[in-house]
Amino acid sequence: MIEMDQKYENVLVPVDGSGVTDKVLERAIDVAKANDAHLDILNILEVNQFNQTYGSAVSGDVVFKLTENTEKKLESLKQEALDAGVKDVDIHIRFGNPKPIIAREFPKDHGSDVIVIGATGLSAVERLIIGSVTSYVTRTAKCDVLIVRPQKKPAKK
Repeated sequence: MIEMDQKYENVLVPVDGSGVTDKVLERAIDVAKANDAHLDILNILEVNQFNQTYGSAVSGDVVFKLTENTEKKLESLKQEALDAGVKDVDIHIRFGNPKPIIAREFPKDHGSDVIVIGATGLSAVERLIIGSVTSYVTRTAKCDVLIVRPQKKPAKK
């Protein structure tokens, strides 16, 4: 269990299904339990990403199915947090650009006082061209930000 000087009431953990999601959620659960805090699990669906993937506007059926699948995944993460001992957990799906939603809009709407986020889900080239969500969040969020880095695999001998 983590001991903290700072007391948090509302922990936000944005998840994107990348390889670091489990580690980020685990750390957010630790922070929420240590503070007896509310935990918000957030996933953001980028509509522009759909248009690039499919080459045109996406049908409502595709968006509905994606939303439904995302909700199932988030429900599973919520249950994981509840099973780990977090007493108060909500899940959220938002549409749009994750940078302002995670850094400003969601924390303002829900009173988040700490954001637990993964280091990055982008390659070095993607970070250079578009910048990472994590970098943006750390620069612009009005609340504390805890960055969870992926664990490096030990070198083979």
